[in-house]
Amino acid sequence: GAEELALLEKLLGLPKGNKYGVQGERKVPVLQTNNGPGLTGLMTIAAHLVKQAKKDQLLGSTAEEKAVVQQWLEYRVTRVDGGSSKEDARIILKDLNIHLEDKVYLAGNIFTLADILMYYGLHHVMVDLTVQEKEKYLNVSRWFNHIQHYPGVRQHLSNVIFIKNRLYTNAH
Repeated sequence: GAEELALLEKLLGLPKGNKYGVQGERKVPVLQTNNGPGLTGLMTIAAHLVKQAKKDQLLGSTAEEKAVVQQWLEYRVTRVDGGSSKEDARIILKDLNIHLEDKVYLAGNIFTLADILMYYGLHHVMVDLTVQEKEKYLNVSRWFNHIQHYPGVRQHLSNVIFIKNRLYTNAH
């Protein structure tokens, strides 16, 4: 959580200096603010950083986009962060693969905070996939590869290798 928020901060071009902590056994991220109580939770803090950076379009432009972004951020926190087993990962990849079948990004045709945080949340899963698994979740692989090459997103995270010729063909 806290590491991802630091990555997001850098991606958004915000000055460093925010203090992140974690609370509870689920290690919920907390942002200490100078005025008043700290902010708690990945989604809350991430949305706050986006607003601070004046990049509100990352939260969606229309009411529907905003709702979809919110939905995927929630999914990220409840399902991706909540899941720990191989089986959980398989279900998440399957869900995403179906959703991304006819979309470039999670919220349709615009790059949003949902893509950024889902990318960070799934990075450790994608790194461990075999070539066969990446092919099985072709839409997720295509999306993930696209996001990791989006300017500023990947930073120090390892580049996940996909076999290029298979991602963009319709041969099943």
